[in-house]
Amino acid sequence: MYGKAKSAAAPRKARKPDRRARRTRNLLGDALVELIREKPFAEITVQQVLDRARVSRSTFYAHYRDKNDLFLGDVEDFFEMMATQLTRSGELSKRVAPVRELFEHIAQVRDFYAALVTSGKIHDTIELGQGHFARSIEQRLSKLCPTSQTTSKQRAAIAYSLAGSLLSLLSWWIDHGMKASPEEMDDIYHRMVWSGVSAG
Repeated sequence: MYGKAKSAAAPRKARKPDRRARRTRNLLGDALVELIREKPFAEITVQQVLDRARVSRSTFYAHYRDKNDLFLGDVEDFFEMMATQLTRSGELSKRVAPVRELFEHIAQVRDFYAALVTSGKIHDTIELGQGHFARSIEQRLSKLCPTSQTTSKQRAAIAYSLAGSLLSLLSWWIDHGMKASPEEMDDIYHRMVWSGVSAG
């Protein structure tokens, strides 16, 4: 789907990582995405998701509490995958976040992003994304600047701020027609990151 991060909502049920469970979650997530593109989130019912995904009600409730839980779960899976991409791929560059990859993905799902804004779910999405990117940026800074005098608390604060800057830059890019390439935006972001970190 799009992605997600931790929220103040009650914790979701633990999910089994087996292949069948992943397939079910993917079917439900894809069905919800399709419906969000068609109508406001508030008008979507669990039954509509079930009908679209061809999944039984009992199976749905074995994984999720409600449609909001499904939405947040799908978004969280996306941001977890995106935010940890550099670490998982073993990238040796000085990039602290996969800006190019994130912007390329958003360009491909621009209609879905617009639907999120219309549905009122964009705030939850951004909040979740900031949490995931903050954690991954903090890990990258720790690895890239091992001799820094910055304390762990200071590094966490810097990472959270940089994650917010990343998502603000993404919003600016979208609002201005995505005219700059994802590569250019990656360069702009990391110039900003390292000028700020170096000055700190």
